[in-house]
Amino acid sequence: MLWRLFKRGDWEAYTKLYQRNSRLLLNYGHKFTRDQALIEDAVHDLFIRLWTSRDTLGEPLSVKNYLYKALRGILFRKLETRSRFTGLADDAGDPLGFEVSFDQVLIATEEEQALQTKIKAVVGTLPPRQQEIVFLRFYENFSYPEIADIMELTVASTYKLLYKALASVEAGFTAVQGGKDLPKK
Repeated sequence: MLWRLFKRGDWEAYTKLYQRNSRLLLNYGHKFTRDQALIEDAVHDLFIRLWTSRDTLGEPLSVKNYLYKALRGILFRKLETRSRFTGLADDAGDPLGFEVSFDQVLIATEEEQALQTKIKAVVGTLPPRQQEIVFLRFYENFSYPEIADIMELTVASTYKLLYKALASVEAGFTAVQGGKDLPKK
């Protein structure tokens, strides 16, 4: 309903669309870079493109999925352009870092916090694509077809990539529980 109103040029619908999704998109952008200005620029570019091309936009099955995929593409293009001119040293060490939300930290017990720290460390050892799929599936609750669309994979490849990521997480977590050091990226 909101999408249809926006497509008809309803400015209130457009601003609601922005308000409902911009924070989620900013958070998602942090999975690719820590450059807040670049992320904000990409989100603004996305919404400007939406407004200017609203007449030609279709009806996505999931607006959230559509916005994530569009932001991902814009960010990748911006990062590629930026890398031609400057190094990405500030992002190279942790391109898809996961952070525990503030609410979860307040609610969690010390034992849960220790467990979250271990899980974060294990996930942090995964390659960027595996980190991204874990984030999309378990932090954002996207379905496999939605993840496949966002990451430009087949659904079968999505299952395989997540399975591989989870197997690595399980092996890494077992190593952490056993007191062994995590392998370096």
